[in-house]
Amino acid sequence: MLQIIYFIKSDKTKKNGECPIYAKIKYQQQRITMSTKQSITAKRWNFTNKLRNPLKLEKEKVIKASLDALDLNFERKINQLIRANAIVDLHDIRKEIIGKPKKKKKEIGLLDVFDIHNKSFERKVDAGERSSASLQKYKRCKSLIEAFIKKQYSKDNISINSVDGTFIYNLESYLKYESVYKGKVGIKNNSVVKYFKNFKTVCNYAMKLDIISKNPFRKYDGKLKVKDAVYLTADELNRIEEKTFRIERLERVKNIFLFSCYTGYAPVDAQALTKKNLIKNNEGDFWIVTERKKTGIRANVPVLPITLRIIKKYDGLQEGLIPKLSNQKMNAYLKEIADLCRIHKKLTWYTARHTFATTVTLGNGIKIENLSAMMGHSNIKQTQHYAKVLDSSVNDDMDKLKAIYK
Repeated sequence: MLQIIYFIKSDKTKKNGECPIYAKIKYQQQRITMSTKQSITAKRWNFTNKLRNPLKLEKEKVIKASLDALDLNFERKINQLIRANAIVDLHDIRKEIIGKPKKKKKEIGLLDVFDIHNKSFERKVDAGERSSASLQKYKRCKSLIEAFIKKQYSKDNISINSVDGTFIYNLESYLKYESVYKGKVGIKNNSVVKYFKNFKTVCNYAMKLDIISKNPFRKYDGKLKVKDAVYLTADELNRIEEKTFRIERLERVKNIFLFSCYTGYAPVDAQALTKKNLIKNNEGDFWIVTERKKTGIRANVPVLPITLRIIKKYDGLQEGLIPKLSNQKMNAYLKEIADLCRIHKKLTWYTARHTFATTVTLGNGIKIENLSAMMGHSNIKQTQHYAKVLDSSVNDDMDKLKAIYK
């Protein structure tokens, strides 16, 4: 609510005995004081009850009209800003009213927006709130934009206001067919769509800071081409469980892989787990309680018997709940395990996560809402993908239908 209080400064009395009239203006948490460019004697100010009483002198009527106009100006400009969803800044309004409009801000460059976001994100990584892998992803986004600007415009940077439909169309085309990374030309559709999602996230952050007023990348409407997630069937999962490897590295990788199959934890989350994340409830059951690094969403997962056996097997042998291995080594060893277990699928950390979502949970009647919470998804749409690829659910329903028509 706008509040304006007028007062005189008797310590600045002029030679003619008049004191300048000042206004103290308050709006929400903002407060400013400004001169009204009007003056009056302290005697008349008090006699007229700060110009609130009926006025007889023409000069005082003019002063009152001027103060009323100031009230109206502030109220009108604040209402205009509110309707435009713009920030209300009393300092800027004062400058406009006294004839000093705020200076036109220098246009911000597109790459500057990425720098601002990435520096902020880096602080979150240092604080352990986000993963370094996500930071690397945003740095990669900036490098792609930078390369495109140099090729398309022969410049080091361009104004973010230059990002229009043509820019977006040409950028998409560049990413798909011309960009080069580690000797490989072009980026596949789904990766391009994900990059644009990151571009939107960066600009949304800039909007929150009032650096920009609109997100230019919201015009992009590319769609992901949904592919069935690779996951293990119950039979394939049992084959890995029952197989004992004489080579210790394979046995260790098998257990790490199974841990992910029965908890649904992605690589960066699984290897960051410690005993602090292992909680025992009042019923004596163990739960893994943590926040997913990717989404920052709290995810509680019950510890199944096989998961508990794996945790106990490696208890005290390392800092985390399970041994650590690089993705590159892990995937290489998983290929050996797949061959030895006669599984004709590419095994990765994400195969394990998808197996948890399909075979271990949905396939055993776990509600999709509960699965979504355990997987740390920000919305249930992300989880519904797993329900679509679960053929066993369709088979179960069809078996019931067959029984009816026998």
